[in-house]
Amino acid sequence: MFRRLTISFLLALLVVAVASVAFAAEEGAAAAGGSNYKTFIALAAGFGIAIASFGGALGQGKAIAAGLEGIARNPSAQNKIFIPMIVGLALIESLVIYALVIAFILVGKL
Repeated sequence: MFRRLTISFLLALLVVAVASVAFAAEEGAAAAGGSNYKTFIALAAGFGIAIASFGGALGQGKAIAAGLEGIARNPSAQNKIFIPMIVGLALIESLVIYALVIAFILVGKL
């Protein structure tokens, strides 16, 4: 089930990515002088932040699930589990924020 959903999502993403390039206006390409580096910078920024946020969300979900499972198994260890879990979540979120900053830098080059 999960594999089928993943393949369907990736196929839909591919169709959307190809369709946007296929239906692009020719006037924009002529005005850009035929160079596509701005298009690739925009795509890199978009895909970079999408992949980073997806990976960060997966990492945070697994960290929270493991932390809460540990607390549920041993409630007296809550102080030893909760604080490192919050620090780990902050570090995971900082990686996503770094990707956002890099995406902004790339878009600034347009």
